[in-house]
Amino acid sequence: MIQIQFEREKQRAAAYDGAALVGCCEVQVSDTTWTITHTEVDPSYGGQGIARKLVLCVAEQAEKEGAKVIPVCSYAETVLSQTE
Repeated sequence: MIQIQFEREKQRAAAYDGAALVGCCEVQVSDTTWTITHTEVDPSYGGQGIARKLVLCVAEQAEKEGAKVIPVCSYAETVLSQTE
């Protein structure tokens, strides 16, 4: 089972299959904005919705902390525009 978690110290949401990192959504965190710069999932895990879950994990964490999300990553921009 894939586990998604936000790792503040690494400025990313990460997807793990057991101990193996299989995807991440990288973010630059500032006080009021979080900029999503890159989202990537191992191709062998494609089609499972992992990238979407990673982007939404970042967005949910930013909302909890009162920050605005700025999607520079084109995939993140697509995902977040669908949830508005």
